[in-house]
Amino acid sequence: MRTSRWLVVTYTVIILLGLLIALPNALPQSVLQRVPAWLPHQQVSLGLDLRGGSHLVLEVDEADLTKERLQSLLQDARRVLREKGIQPKAVVRSQNQIVVTLADAAQSDAAVTELKTLANPISTGLSAGQSDLAVTANAATITVGFSPAGISANVDNAVQQSLEVIRQRVDQVGVSEPTIQRIGANRVLVQLPGAQDPSRLRELLGSTAKMSFHMLSPNNAPGPGVTMLKDDEGRSYPVLDRVEISGDRLSDARVSFDPNTHEPIVSFRFDSAGASRFAEITRQNVGNPFAIVLDDKVLSAPVIREPITGGSGQISGSFSADSATTLAAMLRAGALPAKLTVIEERTVGADLGADAIKMGIYSGIVGFVLVAAFIFVLYGTWGFLANIALLIHTILTFSALTLVGATLTLPGIAGVVLGIGLAVDANVLINERIREETRKGKSAFAAIDTGFRRAYSTIIDGNMTALIAAAILFFFGSGPVRGFAVTMALGLIISMFTSVAFVRVAMIEITRRSKIKVLNIRPLIPFSPYDKHIQFMKARFFGLTVSALLSIASVVLFIHPGLNYGVDFRGGIQMAVKTTGPADLGTFREGLNTLGLGEISLQSFGDKNSILVRAQRQEGGEEAQTAAVTKLKAEVAKIDPTATVEGTDVIGPKVSGELAWAGILSVVIASLAMLIYIWVRFEWPFAVGAIVTLVLDVTKAIGFFAITGLDFNLTAIAAILTLVGYSVNDKVVVYDRMRENMRLYKSMPLREIIDKSINETLARSLYTNATAFLALVPMAIWGGSAVSSFAIPMVFGILVAGASSIFIAAPILLFLGDWRRRHAKAAATDTAVEIIPPEQGRPRKSAS
Repeated sequence: MRTSRWLVVTYTVIILLGLLIALPNALPQSVLQRVPAWLPHQQVSLGLDLRGGSHLVLEVDEADLTKERLQSLLQDARRVLREKGIQPKAVVRSQNQIVVTLADAAQSDAAVTELKTLANPISTGLSAGQSDLAVTANAATITVGFSPAGISANVDNAVQQSLEVIRQRVDQVGVSEPTIQRIGANRVLVQLPGAQDPSRLRELLGSTAKMSFHMLSPNNAPGPGVTMLKDDEGRSYPVLDRVEISGDRLSDARVSFDPNTHEPIVSFRFDSAGASRFAEITRQNVGNPFAIVLDDKVLSAPVIREPITGGSGQISGSFSADSATTLAAMLRAGALPAKLTVIEERTVGADLGADAIKMGIYSGIVGFVLVAAFIFVLYGTWGFLANIALLIHTILTFSALTLVGATLTLPGIAGVVLGIGLAVDANVLINERIREETRKGKSAFAAIDTGFRRAYSTIIDGNMTALIAAAILFFFGSGPVRGFAVTMALGLIISMFTSVAFVRVAMIEITRRSKIKVLNIRPLIPFSPYDKHIQFMKARFFGLTVSALLSIASVVLFIHPGLNYGVDFRGGIQMAVKTTGPADLGTFREGLNTLGLGEISLQSFGDKNSILVRAQRQEGGEEAQTAAVTKLKAEVAKIDPTATVEGTDVIGPKVSGELAWAGILSVVIASLAMLIYIWVRFEWPFAVGAIVTLVLDVTKAIGFFAITGLDFNLTAIAAILTLVGYSVNDKVVVYDRMRENMRLYKSMPLREIIDKSINETLARSLYTNATAFLALVPMAIWGGSAVSSFAIPMVFGILVAGASSIFIAAPILLFLGDWRRRHAKAAATDTAVEIIPPEQGRPRKSAS
């Protein structure tokens, strides 16, 4: 048996290129800068949970946008009717539409024609070419409003404009390497690396910054066309609704300092048209007060002493240097087209990110070493080849992450570690198959050829189930969880090359060059789970009973005391606090409970110096959430001045509800997808057995979360989905051997076939579960709170999945298989009886 020279060259080039692309990730920046320019310099981007920074999701306020557009539409409607000599009794805004009441109903058609000129055609999407307005007439009453397609178009345009405004605002304050992108129909994601003040970010990104200049009511009283607005100190002003000049006429805004008080002020300048209009307004209103309004708040309300013809002015108030800089940046960048609401905020301190990197690297290295040592013990010198393939697998995973521009998160590191454990599965399957063929007396090349060929379909089936879980996790997940899905999927795909293609070529070359006649893969420590004749099906009732009882207990625990839902699913505030000495939970609890923020829970995590503070979702919208975060930080500093807030998560009710629904949906869809896959690849009894076992495995995992009190969050959903894929993967291996034996031993009773198949795959099941277990145990111990909801349940789930393949899935298959055989036999007997003609006398027995 020879391997194509071109194939060897191709594999060598792939591995060398992968090594070259991954190398920059192992080099510090000081060394990387000295590397020649023609060599790769790109590194895997680190997520905010590893390098620190802020993550915000903002949503366009559709109601506010419609209100603003209707206000503009109201003025335009009055204008076009006035220009055409149509006299309305009234033009008013009523909820989400404009109502025009005409003095003369005969002018209705003419009015409708003119009002329709205000419409704009929709330029994109399925509704392209349609009008964005709906105009209807009923005698003298005409209603004008935005059509559903028009509202969608308005939101779409607002998001596009918001992206540009946000990008300009972020550039104005000098944040490097920001990520600003659209997600969904009406949301914008902003990720800013480095140490950022979340409250300042909320002000910078969430404020509409619609600046306008208005005259005050001469009567100092509210009335038609007058709105009472307040300033920062609570003083009220009767502001005329008519905008004398809008902020879009500003050409510049800068921070300066009052020469008398030395307080920060914001100096602004108009463009030429704005300067002319401002001069005209001030000339006509000398001696009258006017108001500078920003987002429905009066910044200042000076009296015009003399005409201002220079086209510039200044805004004074209770500004700090930071707030004045932020206001100037917003005015320079321009106003947002609509209010943006911060519905999700996550902040990670740089120190916490550095600790996460350190823990991730250490636990990953330890996991790799444990797996490599175990493989070496299992397969001796041939274990070196498997470990080389494992090392190449890890290198190629990082090179793939670099090439696709993926962002590496802490759950992503967990995905790489799990990928190492799953990649070993293919090596174990191949080596065990080769051992089996060797025991049958085959030569080295024959054992390699048959072993790889028979293991290949099982590897494909197993990897497909895990890839289904990864794909669904990516589709329904968000942020770091998506990073985990990407790394796991890449690891599974790359393992098909390293564990199958590369190892096959290497084994053939080693065997050919060493002139090996019989391929004996011997372990370092004698251990032989082969040729066992354990009658597993004798314990089927016991296994099913114990499993059912544990699942029932898990359901009870789910109901009471229930799961410890994280902030992802219940909304609210979660804050990581680090103290210089051992944290006194009692003192912190006593101080924080005085803030009136509702239920506040505290728990230690990681070490004695770290506290996790949780506060319930606050009533009053996002402003209340922001105020609560500020109160919590102030109180923490008051209780312990040495304490630092290392991370903050603020999740609104809308996002938490969506995440909970997406989590449930992803688990259901993943289970159904695997049911369909197994049904297609095998037969319906196999699919039913796998899904019933899957339900029992998942309920036990839920019970584990309930009894341990681990956070049930997005990472927990990732663990559940990965367990679903891993559990089905484990059952596919056993099922594949059962199907193979059913074809070989057609007359053997099903019970004996199942026992024989389990015994033949027992070594593989034990070894694969052991390697996945060893890969994840270090992550479970040292990975930290960010991955504890993933690694710890996965360690538990691996043990459950291994046992359920033998004691649950196999017995269910036996029951269904026996039932199907009896049913088929009875049907055949009935058919044989029915086809005997009546004239032949009494019926003969069929030969079935």
